[in-house]
Amino acid sequence: MRQAGRYLPEYQETRKKAGGFLDLCKNRELACEVTLQPLRRFDLDAAIIFSDILTIPDAMGLGLSFGEGEGPKIERPVRSESDIEKLFVPDPSDKLRYVIDTVSLIRSELDGKVPLIGFSGSPWTLATYIVEGGSSKDYHYVKGMMYENPGALHRLLDILAQSVVAYLNAQIEAGAQAVMIFDTWGGVLSPQTYHSFSLDYMRQILSGLRREYEGQTIPVILFTKGGAQWIESIADSGCDAVGLDWTIDIDEAKRRIGDRVALQGNLDPCLLYASPETIREAARDVISRFGPGPGHVFNLGHGIHQTVDPERLEILVDAVHEFGRDIRE
Repeated sequence: MRQAGRYLPEYQETRKKAGGFLDLCKNRELACEVTLQPLRRFDLDAAIIFSDILTIPDAMGLGLSFGEGEGPKIERPVRSESDIEKLFVPDPSDKLRYVIDTVSLIRSELDGKVPLIGFSGSPWTLATYIVEGGSSKDYHYVKGMMYENPGALHRLLDILAQSVVAYLNAQIEAGAQAVMIFDTWGGVLSPQTYHSFSLDYMRQILSGLRREYEGQTIPVILFTKGGAQWIESIADSGCDAVGLDWTIDIDEAKRRIGDRVALQGNLDPCLLYASPETIREAARDVISRFGPGPGHVFNLGHGIHQTVDPERLEILVDAVHEFGRDIRE
């Protein structure tokens, strides 16, 4: 969860060299460098490509920008049927070539040391940014469309689902060995609307993804922030792992889901502001709650905050390896 990013001083230096966030994402050598920086500091078990979930809207020509100290902005929001009719599924080999080239370069640089994880935003989460024009507190534009003109929103979500399939398959073919779908804003939906406007489109993506490439299985992880109430449905979607935020105990999730999928999670990122002893105890608690056996990918319940001391993350990573070994032995 934001394995590479603003909490690392070396990242800040590389970003300055690039000139801006999008410039960094679109420079394959610098994006590769940023991806590798956390692995030089920490004993991590996988690398996550450095990119952004809004690469697809950018490739659609909607005018993505990031102001200094601000969230993303979409210059041309999509709020009408005529706006939706103008959209297209971007060709990953063209508009998103920079991401695909970055994946290939990272995979080559890793040289088999650890696996590489690719990712995309979910259709619903991408739609929130596209329709709202950026971040939102109440999602009134996209929810207004959902309730007033659901057919239009379904058409938008279908285009986005097709785009995610093409994008993730291209990442897989370029070298990603697992992929994750971030449904960051699925938790703002009601139980009824979550299934029809978010989970159904993630199921559509799962049915179109390459689940095996060059003789290797490609695991797919679904993560809905705020989605604890729906984990059974998420587990039944066809994914290989369910990502958990910190609002559910992992033993409760395991009891409800069983062993039909793996679980990823789920330490509260704010625990990284605590003392070393508290961090170690929190890591031990998550690991012991899951218990022995396979199927647990330890992770934060969401992204690393930019003001976290990197030394705190090192304490966490070392604790996870120590307690993980203990529970297996």
